[in-house]
Amino acid sequence: MKQYILLFAVFLLTFSFTAQEKAEPWFKDGEAQIVPAFENSNDWIRTDLWVETTFDTDGDGKPDRMHVDVTRPKQTETDGLKLPVIYESSPYFAGVAPETEGAFYDVYQELGEESKEIVHPSVTRRGERPIISNTQIKTWVPRGYIVVHSSSPGTGLSQGSPTVGGDNESLAPKAVIDWLNGRAKGYTSPDGNEEVKAYWATGKVGMTGTSYNGTIPLAAATTGVEGLEAIIPIAPNTSYYHYYRSNGLVRSPGGYLGEDVDVLYDFIHSGDESKRAHNNKVYRDTEIANGIDRKTGDYNEFWAGRDYLNDMKPMKAALFMAHGFNDWNVMPEHSYRIYKAAEDMGLPVKIYYHQKGHGGPPPLAMMNKWFTKYLFGIENGPETSGENGPKAWIVRENDDNNNPTSYANYPNPDAEMVTFKLKANSENEGMLTVEKIKKQGTLTLVDDYHFSGDSLAQLENSIHRLLFVTPILKEDLHLSGLSKLNIKLASSKPAANLSVWMVSLPWNKGKNTKITDNIITRGWADPQNYKSITESEPLIPGKFYEMSFDLIPDDQIIPAGQQIGLMIFSSDNKFTLLPAPGTTLTIDLDGTSIEIPIVGGKEAFNKAISK
Repeated sequence: MKQYILLFAVFLLTFSFTAQEKAEPWFKDGEAQIVPAFENSNDWIRTDLWVETTFDTDGDGKPDRMHVDVTRPKQTETDGLKLPVIYESSPYFAGVAPETEGAFYDVYQELGEESKEIVHPSVTRRGERPIISNTQIKTWVPRGYIVVHSSSPGTGLSQGSPTVGGDNESLAPKAVIDWLNGRAKGYTSPDGNEEVKAYWATGKVGMTGTSYNGTIPLAAATTGVEGLEAIIPIAPNTSYYHYYRSNGLVRSPGGYLGEDVDVLYDFIHSGDESKRAHNNKVYRDTEIANGIDRKTGDYNEFWAGRDYLNDMKPMKAALFMAHGFNDWNVMPEHSYRIYKAAEDMGLPVKIYYHQKGHGGPPPLAMMNKWFTKYLFGIENGPETSGENGPKAWIVRENDDNNNPTSYANYPNPDAEMVTFKLKANSENEGMLTVEKIKKQGTLTLVDDYHFSGDSLAQLENSIHRLLFVTPILKEDLHLSGLSKLNIKLASSKPAANLSVWMVSLPWNKGKNTKITDNIITRGWADPQNYKSITESEPLIPGKFYEMSFDLIPDDQIIPAGQQIGLMIFSSDNKFTLLPAPGTTLTIDLDGTSIEIPIVGGKEAFNKAISK
């Protein structure tokens, strides 16, 4: 009997050791779970290498090589375990330019004039091999993934040049994914011939990141590279035109007044000092300088080449977008336009919107299920992919970002465009009405950048803006989608800024003001581009022109007791160029309207104001 007990004990001990030796990913509720054997960071294998690309942007006659780091569980070496990869690439990992006076464009200028020259700061590169970054590793390595980082071209120890949205910034991550699948070569040094193989990778790759780091997953996906199965771009810049221009207008990203492509180029150019002069001459001082066109703001070939919507045809990766509705840096139109295009292509898509500002990932559980489904092949429910479940997850105004509400899609399928006409009550104010009205005449405003949009919305009366409001809401009203302004206007000068805010009034300026109070959405346009964003022409003073454009996407519940306001003004001192005050805009009220997407349509609006 003792002999059997001893044998059984040996069996259990052997089984226990075997189980420990064969540590591998496991899943519960559709998510990859933390594996204790993968948790100890001291056991992780951390290496770096250089992956050879198919381009030469630093002019040395050799293919540029990208600096890559790898963090993987030791079992990928000791047990021959193969795992999928979470990959993040960035131009920021090795440092950015210091704050420098004169590095941004001076926005105090007349429209259509040449901008003053800017100062070009230099980046001091930072970091030590083999670690490029520590992002993602604590989340994903314990859950059975390998984490890979790379510095984008011309940054850190990656060769080449930054191009701020050029083709090399798509082809660089493609090369890394090709290497992970055995189709490209990796080397132990930037100029040597000793190869490195990714024998520990399954070949399935997911990418994520925020802002520029969120742009790069989309850039890689537009190449159609095999092995990139799923991406989660967070607040990505999907078009540099939409980042630095708006409907023909030179319009800065929020918080970065006077920034443009060349400013961002200088900010990230942390690569090889000996190659910087060449890169600056070829890209910053030639391609970028000749392409950005700060005089007209028109969409041209330069901008088209930096618009990922134009490159989406080869894309195959499952797309899970994330953005904040109150992100006035990289505005939520960036994610919306790509999401809708991917949906139209029949790709697996899902979108997560919160109510805060720049950045902010989806809940970890949602990201985990997304990567688990597409990288491990675990079937974890139709709601994960959005194929037979909700595609949109929106954080409501008073909820935590980890508690989004599901909707069939975005915009809300029950939203209908409701057209509001402008009815004058005084020289500068009036009502928004769904009733048909005629012979309202014209109202005039005078441009003066000294008045901010916030202050104009709060003034009882001002010659510097027009303000039209709905009746007071008696119950909550849900807006979902893109509002559209149709406007007929004349300018006293050949060029003018046009700024439009939708606001919730009365304005809340108390200490408990929330980010969802006050501003509903905004939009900007150049009346010179009344025909299209690719063609502008000087305005004939006094002549009326008609144009239409969308405001920034939003999904917001306006509470009872508020009024929805449409504010029209000229220069927006947080976003536009700021010419000398005095330009007069005359608005034809009969030729102007705003279409607002309301859940429940006109019936819901009428009910909300008459309850």
